[in-house]
Amino acid sequence: MQVVWFVAGLAALVVGADALVRGASKLALSLGISPLVVGLTIVAFGTSAPEVAVSTGAVLGGQTDIAVGNVVGSNIFNVLFILGASAVITPLVVHLQLIRQEVPIMVGATILLVVLGLDGRIAWYEAALLLALLVAYTTFLVIQSRRESATAAAEFDAELQPPAPDAWDAKWPVQVALIAVGLALLVVGSNWMVDAAVVFARALGVSDVVIGLTIVAAGTSMPEVATSLAAAFKGERDIAVGNVVGSNTFNILGCVGVAGVASGSAGLVLAPSVLALDLWVMLAVALACLPVFLTGREIARWEGALFLGYYVAYTAYLILAAQSHAALPAFSSVMLGFVVPLTVVALITSVLRSARHGAK
Repeated sequence: MQVVWFVAGLAALVVGADALVRGASKLALSLGISPLVVGLTIVAFGTSAPEVAVSTGAVLGGQTDIAVGNVVGSNIFNVLFILGASAVITPLVVHLQLIRQEVPIMVGATILLVVLGLDGRIAWYEAALLLALLVAYTTFLVIQSRRESATAAAEFDAELQPPAPDAWDAKWPVQVALIAVGLALLVVGSNWMVDAAVVFARALGVSDVVIGLTIVAAGTSMPEVATSLAAAFKGERDIAVGNVVGSNTFNILGCVGVAGVASGSAGLVLAPSVLALDLWVMLAVALACLPVFLTGREIARWEGALFLGYYVAYTAYLILAAQSHAALPAFSSVMLGFVVPLTVVALITSVLRSARHGAK
């Protein structure tokens, strides 16, 4: 029965996020806001609405580990799985200067979260700081978008268009209703999903934080999966990348910010395992984006496959560690002693080749 509730909660989150994004984006476009701004803010942030709903609901229900694990796990999932899968579909080349500027902001937000969490707790006033930075970040995006190229604007124009006058969602009352229905489904779906996740954790004998880092994180990232993969299939590479980068930044500034403020004086307590491993994995995958995006170099299919492989390895490690499996030491030795160094050498070689090609 709990599986049914979890699936129902996930479905409510996905449908709710889609309704929220559709209503908010159509309303913004009807009001004359440019598709570029809508794509970089409403769509990217709207796909993170499930993370906000689940993390806040978990905090209010006393499940802080799920709240934190959901954000950290979602950011890892977004880069390794979604960007990896998108790159396997079509090699990703970032053209928008705006996206390249968003990546250092994402890395900066990640570093800030790590620093704030080193004492094992995100206080409410630290969460309020994150929310303030989110407002500043959104303002920056809107200002920067005015200086973007016509090519960039055309890409978002093709993807995001105001509804036709005779379309069912052309009227603002319908758009407002979609927003309201979307928010309601997010609240209901988050409650079902968190309650079921707690039962799963107890039944499987693993911690809430592991469930948050894996099942809940992947589930709440389904809107990002749908948006980025659809954009990759259409060849809209900047949208595929921008959705992931914007969502990761919003997860840190928005999700942790809202959940932390909602936690009150107790704050968000970080599990020791998150401090020891998962925060640093999140930081590592964020830093891995820098050389690719800042140079505008292509994320090749083999690199996308590598990202996917690392996500599988990370998930396997979490499961083995949670169960104190006998294979854990051997698995860790292989990863640290062979796979990671080989990957580093391959990436450095790729960057050097790209640099020489650019010099020519």
